Amino acid sequence: MPRVPESGPDATTTDPPPVEPGESAESVDLSRVAADFAAGAHDRASRWDQDGGLPDSVRKEFAASGLLAADLPQRYGGAGLHPLTLGEITARIGGECSALRGLLTVQGMVAAALLRWGTEAQRAEWLPRLAGGELTAGFAATEQGAGSALGSVETRIEASGRPGHQEVVVSGRKRWVTFGAVADVFLVLGTYEGKPAAVLVDADRAGVEREPVNGQLGMRAARIAHLSFDGVRVPRRQLVAPPGLGLSHVVGTALDHGRFTVAWGCVGMAEACVEDAATYAAVRRQGDIPLADHQLVRSLLARAAVDAAGARELARRAAEARASGPGHGVPETLMAKYAAASAAATGSRDAVQVLGSAGCAPDSRAGRHFRDAKVMEIIEGAQQVSELHIAERLLRRFGDAARGTDRTVGPRLPGESP
Repeated sequence: MPRVPESGPDATTTDPPPVEPGESAESVDLSRVAADFAAGAHDRASRWDQDGGLPDSVRKEFAASGLLAADLPQRYGGAGLHPLTLGEITARIGGECSALRGLLTVQGMVAAALLRWGTEAQRAEWLPRLAGGELTAGFAATEQGAGSALGSVETRIEASGRPGHQEVVVSGRKRWVTFGAVADVFLVLGTYEGKPAAVLVDADRAGVEREPVNGQLGMRAARIAHLSFDGVRVPRRQLVAPPGLGLSHVVGTALDHGRFTVAWGCVGMAEACVEDAATYAAVRRQGDIPLADHQLVRSLLARAAVDAAGARELARRAAEARASGPGHGVPETLMAKYAAASAAATGSRDAVQVLGSAGCAPDSRAGRHFRDAKVMEIIEGAQQVSELHIAERLLRRFGDAARGTDRTVGPRLPGESP
């Protein structure tokens, strides 16, 4: 039975997220555990944000809960969660604390990449340790000159040059690695003989250095760090997939999984901001006039609620599409992440506007989400990059139809005509 956070004898447990009909009892248990963690984070997340780091005790408790990489098959220590249940759990966590959601996201990204592209030996060695929380994973892809353009990374993965030694040597610098300050293993994107490659690097190997990042705009509790790899030697068996597949396959799978959980986390953020703003407007008075009587306030609330509901529906469609198996639901996930990040950004902005000075206070959930939501519009594919991909797919489909070629380009985006 997964551990639950200690929240005191008088603590109340919120209703757990809904689960997919027919799921296992373990899935139901994990939904309840997520609800308990969210309740426990409600009053503590602002302190973590102000202190600039999720405490190690909370991270380890969360890792031991069974929530990390819970969508992995049971044979690898996961719970085999349906994508919809994973999404609902992520929304519940993300509505309270983006750092906890970030831990869930990055662990899932690395696990998803290994599950699909790792060897059986790699899966047997690493996946149970990720699912069980023995290891905290980091995803090291971004560089100073390669943010969204990951094809331009300069990190090198080279043969060791030692006769008889089955090693590779990793050299380079990575930036903005979520939980990079405390991770035990990193999935690193680099180039091997001129081809994109991905390799697992143990954090305790000689030549790995961390530079914690503090005071950034958002995700302040996510233990973000810049990393340096100075001639780090790792076993060649820790290369994930053959060179040439590191970006399009390994990292592509990780990013797709990341977009899915970020999308659901943003749904939770948007819904939390609607709750905070509507609650405040319902009880706050300006002189003799209730704040909720102002039509402009009602307009802000209505737009935020509609955006949050739309984002949830797109995230649900993405979950349903992903349930068909690996490689499915990629376009739906892209649209869900785009819409949900936008809903979280505008919803948190308008919630702070309604809350006024209360929204600017250090312990304001809406204010914290306002800062975090801007980061969500950048990570796992910036909004503008997502627009290009969505538009390209639409132009291909409708252009082919107009020319009479009508080739198959994969599942239709939500809302596309047949």
